[in-house]
Amino acid sequence: MTQKPKYIDLFSGAGGFSLGFDSQGFEQVFSVDIEPNFCKTYTHNFPEHLLIEKDICELSDAEIDALKEFDNIDVIIGGPPCQGFSIAGNIGRKFVDDPRNRLFTEFVRVVKVVKPKFFVMENVARLYTHNQGETRQEIIRDFEKLGYHVACEILNSADYGVPQVRKRAIFIGRLHEQSIEFPAKEVANYVSVKQALSHYPKLESGETSSVPNHIAMSHSDQMLNKMSYVTDGGDRNEIPVKIRPKSGDVRKYIKYASDKPSVCVTGDMRKIFHYDQNRALTVRELAKLQSFPDDFVFKGTRISQQQQVGNSVPPKMAEAIAKVILKMRGNV
Repeated sequence: MTQKPKYIDLFSGAGGFSLGFDSQGFEQVFSVDIEPNFCKTYTHNFPEHLLIEKDICELSDAEIDALKEFDNIDVIIGGPPCQGFSIAGNIGRKFVDDPRNRLFTEFVRVVKVVKPKFFVMENVARLYTHNQGETRQEIIRDFEKLGYHVACEILNSADYGVPQVRKRAIFIGRLHEQSIEFPAKEVANYVSVKQALSHYPKLESGETSSVPNHIAMSHSDQMLNKMSYVTDGGDRNEIPVKIRPKSGDVRKYIKYASDKPSVCVTGDMRKIFHYDQNRALTVRELAKLQSFPDDFVFKGTRISQQQQVGNSVPPKMAEAIAKVILKMRGNV
């Protein structure tokens, strides 16, 4: 009997990465996350998985060894949060030396201890070009010191059937000097917001439904009045000048274009409204734009649920990455 390929999920969050790898026959060894609400969601949806609710910085090398026991780990996956873009490289400080990026160094440490055949690290697209590409090269060099051949590409989730344009820098590392592949585009036509969301029950501001996580946010009359002027795919410029918001994020006070994939889903989508219902999207709808199945239930407060969705790796994109890891693993 062929042994299932095994993975470890760092900074697992709600479990988008895990879901994608599970769907391709990978077996989880353990996952790590620190946020209690995120962990509630992960535990609910992956009752058979081993989740370590802990600050990864406090997870010792000995504990990591014990957790993986005698398993040969095929791949470590994860998206360590990195905030230190603004000053890294600008005043002689390296990306890895910025204390705000210590979680990246923790990812490197776990790879060093476990020595998986592969690793997949996901991060924001701007990391690719930051500091004229030096930050990306710095990250690659850190893994090369551990004996990995590393490549990085920008992937767009919409290319894999996710109804959202979400561009991410994906680093794939492979032990020794062997070629690295990235998933090819899987869909000829992008999935639109309307295709993804039209089957959900219609809701008004503050209304609930029997569909898990499909609960409409309550908006002020002032907000509803402003947004009533915005048409499908429109923005704040359609709001009468007298009441039009003068400042703020340009990604706010817009309505999703029903015939296109969504803009990038983040942890706060309260001022981006449904294409034909005068309200923000529910957690369920946002999760669908991330390609989560309808039976995947988010736990915790509503704000936390939105953050969980926004921070996730879209499962369908994770699935495409898992397929290519399987393909390369066959050539090890």
